[in-house]
Amino acid sequence: MVAYIDTVTGRISVKEMGKTLIHEHFVFGYPGFSGDFTLGPFRKSEALKAGIQAANAIMKSGVKTVVDPTPNECGRNPEVLKEISEETGLQIICATGYYYEGEGATTYFKFRQSLGTAEDDIYDMFMKEITDGIAETGIRPGIIKLATSKNKITPYERMFFNAAAKAHQETGIILLTHTQEGTMGPEQALLLTDLGVDPGKIVIGHMCGNTDINYQKKTLQTGVKIGFDRFGIQKLVGAPMDEERIATLLQLLENGYEDQIMLSHDSINYWMGRPPVMNDDLAALVQNWHPTHVFENIIPKLKRSGIADKVIEKMFQFN
Repeated sequence: MVAYIDTVTGRISVKEMGKTLIHEHFVFGYPGFSGDFTLGPFRKSEALKAGIQAANAIMKSGVKTVVDPTPNECGRNPEVLKEISEETGLQIICATGYYYEGEGATTYFKFRQSLGTAEDDIYDMFMKEITDGIAETGIRPGIIKLATSKNKITPYERMFFNAAAKAHQETGIILLTHTQEGTMGPEQALLLTDLGVDPGKIVIGHMCGNTDINYQKKTLQTGVKIGFDRFGIQKLVGAPMDEERIATLLQLLENGYEDQIMLSHDSINYWMGRPPVMNDDLAALVQNWHPTHVFENIIPKLKRSGIADKVIEKMFQFN
């Protein structure tokens, strides 16, 4: 297990992480938001207000650390995260990395791929940010974010996995992934471990998008951690209902996997560009998509199902 991790305010021991939400976004935008700045300008004061409010709410549940795995092209803003952290005392970990091909900003590295330099370029980017900090901020990421498409890992996505594995071997950095619509969890885990990544430093994200217990076990048997990290998102992006997530989680806990599972929401506190407008039906599906839902609604259900407090607490500990 890694001994330390970088937060937006400096390096800490992993033991200092304490109670952790493994996957939340303080600021996020789908690539292309910069083309909508006339109607959706970035308002830093609003982003800070939303982030501080969310951080304070989270901390009331005993959370000490939040991992914000926003990809580089999706509105990642380490300076805003640092201000939220300094204002509230919440430890925040940011990422270096890119989104999956279908929803990422792919043109830049695809062009460099055509030149034959992309994978080295990605590796150089990872290493520069990990060792010296992001841009001119001096803020170092604590994780590399990786992502794959539904039912496949594309050659474009594979470049990032290869570069991340190389950077991990040199730095020991943690890798956290996005799986699309509950697919490719076992494949991601096997790809990374075959590339020499320590399975104890891998978190396969959005695994709660799949209710197949054999799929879950196949992934967990590689030794990685997994994220049941989209509580509150129901039916959208191929997601199951929360009750289905809970049923799957209970089966895994019955099989003794609590040390490898982490809970979270994948919530977004501030949207880059114009915030999405949802009709009443869609809004009802995500009414609980906020970063305290697990504590307010999911944990009580786990307890009523007989899950002990010590088991629940393990799902908020990285070490």
